[in-house]
Amino acid sequence: MLVNLLFVISTFAQGYQVGDQVKDFSLKNIDGTKKSLSEMKAAKGFIVVFTCNSCPYAKAYEQRIMDLNKKYQPKGYPVIAINPNDPVRKPEDSFDSMQKRAKEIGYDFPYLFDETQQVAKAFGATKTPHVYLLEKKSDKMVVQYIGAIDDNTEDANKVEEPYVGNAIDALLAGKPVKKKETKAIGCTIKWKKA
Repeated sequence: MLVNLLFVISTFAQGYQVGDQVKDFSLKNIDGTKKSLSEMKAAKGFIVVFTCNSCPYAKAYEQRIMDLNKKYQPKGYPVIAINPNDPVRKPEDSFDSMQKRAKEIGYDFPYLFDETQQVAKAFGATKTPHVYLLEKKSDKMVVQYIGAIDDNTEDANKVEEPYVGNAIDALLAGKPVKKKETKAIGCTIKWKKA
């Protein structure tokens, strides 16, 4: 019984791995509509970023996330930002606050609210920010990279390895992604209390 329980816990905590197929999901966007990956037919893939309003690391990466979308959305890899935090534990991460924050900074990509936290759990996200780069293969969404956006949480001007950018550039060139996984650095996701 204990072995089965440990297996369930470790499987739950793991989530998607590189090479796994991602199940489509539908979440509420800040404009009030529901968004899913399957409705964005023209995309070659997605930069799925679990992020929020309240975490200092997430705030430090806001501009870089917008820059990723600006550079790669026209090439077929738009950003899909998802807030997984429980607003009871973090009121700054409420849906209303998401709408205000996105308007203040000028997000031009979907910012979705994972109210039940089921999408974050399925992905295995643990931090904000935490990135999953997905590539569309036929009708499947396959994970090609998991982890941090780049190698410098402190200063965008001192980034030496733009992990996500390098991964997308490789996919666009028809090459394999060299660095498939890095450690996501950020605040822990604020899970709902049972």
